[in-house]
Amino acid sequence: MNRLRSFLLSLALLAGPLTAAAAPEGAFESGRYRNLFHELLGRTDREVEKKLQAAWQQFFYGDNETQRVFFPVGADKAYLADIGNGDVRTEGISYGMMIAVQLNHREEFDRLWKWARTYLYHAEGPRRGYFAWHGTFDGHQLDPGSASDGEEWITMALFFAAGRWGGGTGISNYQAEAQALLRTMLHRGDHGDGTITSMFDHQHHQVVFAPTRGGITFTDPSYHLPAFYELWARWGEDDAEFWAAATRASRAFFRRAANPRTGLMPDYAGFDGAARDDRGHGDFRFDAWRTLANVGLDHAWFAADPWQVEQSNRVLTFLAAQGPLCPNQFTLDGRPLSLDHSSGLDAMAAVAGLAADPAQARPFVQRLWNMPVPEGRWRYYDGMLYLLGLLQAGGQFRIYAPPAGR
Repeated sequence: MNRLRSFLLSLALLAGPLTAAAAPEGAFESGRYRNLFHELLGRTDREVEKKLQAAWQQFFYGDNETQRVFFPVGADKAYLADIGNGDVRTEGISYGMMIAVQLNHREEFDRLWKWARTYLYHAEGPRRGYFAWHGTFDGHQLDPGSASDGEEWITMALFFAAGRWGGGTGISNYQAEAQALLRTMLHRGDHGDGTITSMFDHQHHQVVFAPTRGGITFTDPSYHLPAFYELWARWGEDDAEFWAAATRASRAFFRRAANPRTGLMPDYAGFDGAARDDRGHGDFRFDAWRTLANVGLDHAWFAADPWQVEQSNRVLTFLAAQGPLCPNQFTLDGRPLSLDHSSGLDAMAAVAGLAADPAQARPFVQRLWNMPVPEGRWRYYDGMLYLLGLLQAGGQFRIYAPPAGR
């Protein structure tokens, strides 16, 4: 017995103190992607795949009037429609491209990409290299201005496409297109009269609301994507130091922007994290739902900031206290601003579960699992967040390094 006790003690000493927890390791280093549906609900890989494929089929090939948001145009193009607002947005195009690459649907990816490059892309002038943020279904630009999140997501989707499929020539050289967008986002403002600017503030290392004189003075917390910037610092041909600084800046920004009691962040904020009260956007509204997922995804991929666990537990505890029909808008200190409930918010809360303790995460992961695929007039935004939520919470939102980034 004494020999056995000595042997066990030696093993314990080799392993380190019994009270010390191993440092978490993100999926980028480990190659392991957590599947919360399996971990917390006991669902099988086959069940998760079936749910993902059902959502894909409905949104991309379901009923024209009530289900689908993807509409082919001719032999080689397609748009993803914001049904409720009757337009096409770079936000939606970029989400559609990301969903397509994650689910390995190259034809649909290429159709969306070609539609955006044909109708929304600025090939010349002071906006050269940017996209108009929205247009009509027949390809006319409604506003030449750009929304920074569209370019961010398009860039990331292009890098992943290069990693998953390789690429081709012209706009099918995904990696070259991604590199060009990276340079444009960071350096467009280096030239010209200052009317059209870069999408990132060089002093604060933060994404701006829009690359215009009025839009560069503040940011949108839901546009902060440190998990993407971390990859760009590794994969970009230029400006690695800037993207590394942007990664650190966004992680620090989240700490300042989140309410210390509720964990809620505003739609718009200054670079110091203070809410910007612009037509109600100083509150937690539709844009800000995505901040829950941005924190959760960064933790899942890189596990770089332990505060993200604390933050995710805090915001999920607050939302859980609102009940199963949680309102979809709040003041930052927690006063409801709506009686409406939105599936998109529930989906983003489930993704926050990637950084939260199981007790806080499980109810929201269960809600997402039980949720019907969104239909009807508002199926675009709720639906895209639903499908992104399934991918991320289900461990199917993965990093595909381009050839030069391996």
